[in-house]
Amino acid sequence: MARELAEAGHRVDVFDSRAHVAGNCHTERQDGDVMVHVYGPHIFHTAHEHVWQYINRFGEMMPYNHRVKATSKGRVYSLPVNLLTINQFFGTTLTPNEAEAFIASKADTSITSPATFREQGLRFVGPELYGAFFDGYTRKQWGVDPDELPASILARLPVRFNYEDSYFNHPYQAIPRHGYTPIVANILDHPSVSVSLGVSKSRAELAGFDHVVWSGPIDAYFGFEHGRLGYRTLDFERSVHDGDFQGCPVMNYCDAEVPFTRITEHKHFAPWESHDRTVTYHEYSRLCGPDDVPYYPIRLVAEKDQLRRYVDMVSALANVTFVGRLGTYRYLDMDVTIHEALGAARALLDSWDAGRAPAPFSVDPL
Repeated sequence: MARELAEAGHRVDVFDSRAHVAGNCHTERQDGDVMVHVYGPHIFHTAHEHVWQYINRFGEMMPYNHRVKATSKGRVYSLPVNLLTINQFFGTTLTPNEAEAFIASKADTSITSPATFREQGLRFVGPELYGAFFDGYTRKQWGVDPDELPASILARLPVRFNYEDSYFNHPYQAIPRHGYTPIVANILDHPSVSVSLGVSKSRAELAGFDHVVWSGPIDAYFGFEHGRLGYRTLDFERSVHDGDFQGCPVMNYCDAEVPFTRITEHKHFAPWESHDRTVTYHEYSRLCGPDDVPYYPIRLVAEKDQLRRYVDMVSALANVTFVGRLGTYRYLDMDVTIHEALGAARALLDSWDAGRAPAPFSVDPL
C-alpha cells in the first residue's frame, strides 16, 4: 500500500517493529550461503495475473514447483494424497476411476452432515487415510482434538485421483531468486516512502497522522481491551548439515507421537543453486504467547466472538484502515495479501478523491 499511495502523490511513513522488512516471509543467506526462510517456508503461488505482474516489477521470480512428502507409520508418501499415495498406502494398482470408487467405498456415509474436522475427514476419505495423514498432524498443528475444529477447515475432498503431486494448482508458482526481503525493500524504495525499523507505534503516537493504515494485530491497536486474540505460533529447531539431509524441501510427520509437524530443508527452495552445506528446521506448533510471532489465527467460536467486539470498536474510528493478516485476523497467502493491499490502496485513493470517509476494512474480517 505504501508504494501505491506514494506513487499517487502521498507522503508515507512506514514503521516496522522488526529489524527488517518483509515480515514472516523474510529471507537471509546463512551457512554456506543457503537462502533461509527465517520464519518458515513461503511459496509464492497465484492465479491473479495482476499480482504476478506486480511482484515481477520488483525482483526476479524463479519457477518453482512445490512438492511435499509425508512420513506416516515409518513409510514415506507423496502429498497431497494422490493416486500414487493411495496405491502405495493400500498396496494396490488402481486406475483413477477405480481409486475414486475405492475411496468412496471407504468413506463413512453414516455421517450425513459433518460438523467437525474429524467427521469431515471420515466422510471424505474413511478411517485409514484420515488416521494416517490428517488426525495426528492436525492435533499437533492446532493443539486441539479434531472434534473441536469446524468441518469448514477441510472444505473439499483432499484427494487427487491422478499422479499429479504438485502441491499448488495455481498457474504462477515461483520463489524470488534473491529472496523475498529484497523484493519488499524494492517496493518500499520510493522518495516519498520513509521506513523506520525496530519501531512500534501505539494508537496515541499515531494520532498526528492524516490517515493510519494498521497492519499490526487488531487487538493490539486497542491495547488488548477485550483480551488477546488467539494464534498458533511456530518454534524452529535449526540444524546445519553437510550434503543433503532429506532430499526434499518439506517432509511432514503425520504421527501424533512425533513432536514436530515437519522438517524443512531450505536449499531445496532454490533448486537453481548448489550448496555443499544444508540448513534444516524442525517445526513445532503451539499456542502463541504475548512475546511470540503470531502465525495462524485460531478463529474458533470464542475467538470470533472476541473479534466481533474489536470490529465494533473499529467501526467507531475515523481515518484508520485495518489490513492484512493481523489487521483482519485472517490467514492470508502472500498473493491474496498483495491483491487485497492493492485493492485497499485503490479504495483509499477513490474515497479521498470523492471526498468521503474511507471504509475501516477493505475486507470484512468476520
